[in-house]
Amino acid sequence: MRDVTIADSVYYIGADDKEIRLFEGQYNVPNGMSYNSYLIKDKKNVVLDTIDRKVTNTWLENLERELGEETIDYLVVSHLEPDHAYNIGLLAKKYPNMKIVGNAMTFTMLPNFFNIDLTERKVIVKEGDTLNLGKHTLQFFMAPMVHWPEVMVTYEHSEKILFTADGFGKFGTLDTKEDWDCEARRYYFGIVGKYGIQVQALLKKVATLDVKMICPLHGPILKENLQHYIQKYDIWSSYKPEDDGVLIACASIYGNTLEAAQKLKEILEEKGEKKVVLTDLVREDMAEAVEDAFRYNKIILAASSYNAGVFVPMQQFLNKLKERNYQNRKIAVIENGSWSPSAAKSMKNILQEMKDITIVNPTVTIKSTMKQENIEQMEILAENILGGESYEI
Repeated sequence: MRDVTIADSVYYIGADDKEIRLFEGQYNVPNGMSYNSYLIKDKKNVVLDTIDRKVTNTWLENLERELGEETIDYLVVSHLEPDHAYNIGLLAKKYPNMKIVGNAMTFTMLPNFFNIDLTERKVIVKEGDTLNLGKHTLQFFMAPMVHWPEVMVTYEHSEKILFTADGFGKFGTLDTKEDWDCEARRYYFGIVGKYGIQVQALLKKVATLDVKMICPLHGPILKENLQHYIQKYDIWSSYKPEDDGVLIACASIYGNTLEAAQKLKEILEEKGEKKVVLTDLVREDMAEAVEDAFRYNKIILAASSYNAGVFVPMQQFLNKLKERNYQNRKIAVIENGSWSPSAAKSMKNILQEMKDITIVNPTVTIKSTMKQENIEQMEILAENILGGESYEI
């Protein structure tokens, strides 16, 4: 195990999974995943969360090496999702005197996963409760629906560490060298994005604490420039655009709609837009497209008509945005249809279910292949989305 230094008597005992290709069966993770678990040694020893079943053996080796001949007094359960809670039963059996710490919802849900006699073993905590270990004191704060109802975070007072469950996590193993923002953003909007109100509530609690380190259940331990990460979470959870730019999201069947999207990208860049991102919803990672939709303040949807509706990848994309409370954006629409274009109507029907969406005129309709008149319409569309005042009511 690599040395992951946290603090005196606070140990990292997690493990990386470099073989996984799809996280939660849907998110591409080319650089694998880390599953984090922590041990605090004191007069009373505590483990904060267990680990996914695929890396159980590594986790046990790490735990036993750091624990030595001592025992575990408490297991804190921050989150019951199986990638963190799979080994609760194993640990409860291995350490029969260990007590399990959780909130009321934790113990309501725990029997769904484990058949454990909790008569003498459960410690129910509520908002603000503390647990003294000796030199270390844990304090618990509820974070319901970030992103399950039983989630709570734990603050360790002496070292000023915040253990944040899935909050502030990212895709990738701990030894992956990559920008935190990108994969943390994709992770956030994939896993947590629907629950912005709940994340905002948690951030208000975090603001009252003197936090020197953030220890999530996925991704690196955050030790420096914590305000950067907190600020990102504030932006993401309030559904504000993070950067000025245009995402062109395209769903093309035979390539003609994609050709129009590429032309529009050229037009936007010629008009001075410095950041234009074109994503092919048919062939590229959908989660990356969702991430970029939340990142930028403007989006253009270009899609083929299909079965009197819109081509399926675009419908899936818009539904993912709707599920995650997409809002506060300027959007333009391009449709393609050979005989009865239907994509624009279908896309707008979904957009109308979102909050504070401004649809920019004109809607561009292509009949099979892009014509000069379509290019002229896209010129106007580009001007309007970059600052014009032509909006659909």
